[in-house]
Amino acid sequence: MKKLTKTLTALAATGFLTFTTAQAFAETVPLQFQTHHNASSLQGKALLRFADLVKEYSDNTVQIEMHTSSSVINSNEAFEASSMGIIDGDATGAGYITGKNPAFQFYGDIMGGYSTPEQLLGWYDDGGLELANELYNKFNMHLVGVFIATPESLSSTTPLAGIEDLKGWKFRSPPGMESEIFQKLGAGPVVMPFGEVFTAMSTGTVSGADASTLAVNKKLGLYDIAKYATYPGFHSMPIEHIAINLEKWNALDESQQKAMEDAIATITPEVIAESTKLDQEAAKELTEAGVTLEDWSAEDRLAFRKAAQEVWADWATRSPEAKAAYDSHIAYMKKNGILD
Repeated sequence: MKKLTKTLTALAATGFLTFTTAQAFAETVPLQFQTHHNASSLQGKALLRFADLVKEYSDNTVQIEMHTSSSVINSNEAFEASSMGIIDGDATGAGYITGKNPAFQFYGDIMGGYSTPEQLLGWYDDGGLELANELYNKFNMHLVGVFIATPESLSSTTPLAGIEDLKGWKFRSPPGMESEIFQKLGAGPVVMPFGEVFTAMSTGTVSGADASTLAVNKKLGLYDIAKYATYPGFHSMPIEHIAINLEKWNALDESQQKAMEDAIATITPEVIAESTKLDQEAAKELTEAGVTLEDWSAEDRLAFRKAAQEVWADWATRSPEAKAAYDSHIAYMKKNGILD
């Protein structure tokens, strides 16, 4: 918190985001958003397009500056900085803020829960967005919407053909729910930042990694080291959120709010289509290069999901909001035949 306060003080001292008298009477509404994605990544490009679309759809009355690569503030502080009004919006994901309330895990990544982005987006359309905003609003934030790429792939220097291969498998993992699921299955997750993955695999510190989609992993150079990958992915599908300071959201008129919602609705299918295309291209190139792509059997996927369900249920006990999100996901999955 000291570090955040120091950063915010520095930003204020340089005049960053100062709302001047001239701006107050301007016809346009300037908004400062930040994402951790770089401008050339799939998600970064989508978010820059989102900003352009908001401007177009609002007849130039809402102008978002999307700061990429966490250029203003640390990724794990962007949500709080937005809630405090230092910046206006956060385009990272709820996985960064599970420490604020365990319920955010259910809005960040439902490990092993959904097989496709469309299934998960269906939950948001079926009341999930409204439920999420009951939580976001408590932190002075409004969730405008989400978008999702294809399921991620695991990368490994050793075979990873099924559930049995997880036993003793030491790999880079993000913190939280994922580590708990893989520990149940006998793996040895090692929590480390995304940027350290390549070095850790190169030095043999870990034998594999949960980093990103097949295409992104390839771009990172992981398959120069790892000759095995799970594909199609099944274990993780991180949710990208676009959230705005609640007071700033309420200050927009209905047409401006709709412009932001419509902009997300436009980029969402584009991201899925592009991510699918990139993964398919990567799969072809990797196979030709001798990398083994391992498609887990229905039985192994079910075994993973059973372990995941136990962890979901445990997380549901950690706060009333987590229980509400868990119950909603389970009800939706059963209603739609995703879960028995």
